[in-house]
Amino acid sequence: MSGDDLTPVLLLDGGLGTSLEDKYGLKFDQNTPLWSSQPLVDDPETLRACQRDFSNVPVDVLLTATYQVSVEAFARTKTSSHSRGISRSEILPFLDLAVSIAEEVKTSKTRIALSLGPYGACMIPSQEYSGKYDAEHSSQDQLHDWHRDRLYLFDQIDRLRSRIDFIAFETVPRLDEIKAIRNLFTCGPTSDSGVSSTCHEEIPFWISCVFPGDDYALPDGSLVDEVVDALLDPAFSDFVPWGIGINCTKIAKLPELVRMYGQAISRLASAGRLKTHPSLVLYPDGTNGEVYDTTTKTWRSPPGQQAPMTPWERQLADVVTYARRQHCWRSIVVGGCCKTTHRDIAKLRAILS
Repeated sequence: MSGDDLTPVLLLDGGLGTSLEDKYGLKFDQNTPLWSSQPLVDDPETLRACQRDFSNVPVDVLLTATYQVSVEAFARTKTSSHSRGISRSEILPFLDLAVSIAEEVKTSKTRIALSLGPYGACMIPSQEYSGKYDAEHSSQDQLHDWHRDRLYLFDQIDRLRSRIDFIAFETVPRLDEIKAIRNLFTCGPTSDSGVSSTCHEEIPFWISCVFPGDDYALPDGSLVDEVVDALLDPAFSDFVPWGIGINCTKIAKLPELVRMYGQAISRLASAGRLKTHPSLVLYPDGTNGEVYDTTTKTWRSPPGQQAPMTPWERQLADVVTYARRQHCWRSIVVGGCCKTTHRDIAKLRAILS
């Protein structure tokens, strides 16, 4: 999807949860704490159809339906066969199914990324846009333990390393959570106590952050320079992410954020603190300015909101063009987040091709 003289571009899929709602009529609320992972429990055929929509575009990278997977979310998921919730010992088949569905619908050239949301995505109401976590998950060490424990669930999937190509840590709203995720990865022996084996397999991973406010900071107030330092400085971990990026953010903010990311990369390189140039991962919301209400779990347009003059796919393609000219990215992965349909991704592909 790119010329030999330009940074390579990989096409990512779009908003799985909102596509399940908008096209397939599924409803997610307080009674479905797994959100877009809920169909793994009660409607895998609809999930399969929705993910096939994106695969048929085709896309180069397909995310698994595991964004809001956690022990807590499964425990709160009550069905006719699990009246008291789904226990930890019963979770594995659903995780294996998520990977299997992605394998079934992908093309021969599609790569699979294991989708993992932040701790805030598993709270009720969700807090990935605010970063306001409970007291038990308010420090770097506590968040490290939570992410490590969730990765243990995926460690049990048969042949996971050969079935996925990336791990995607998404919508991260806090600086301490970025560092907690970085610290999951180590060059130590796999027998080390308390370390997920998934983090020893050298599976490429990316960490993408969310910038939901009107400024250019994380919900916790961290500035872009601080964010990129936490993402890439080798002082935080033996492993540096394959990619860094931005997701679940208004597309109008991307040009400035990408400029600021590029400047931060240059600063790290000049200081000798950049081990390798990362890939840039961009998947903004596909809305026309609508805002997600975490309490009602609905999208609403602010009063007086006007639709943009330039189509979403053209705006995003222009950002990709700019990012390629920065000459600081190994590759660019681009797609959409909430409210992005498979048709939007097809339009984006047509422009980028």
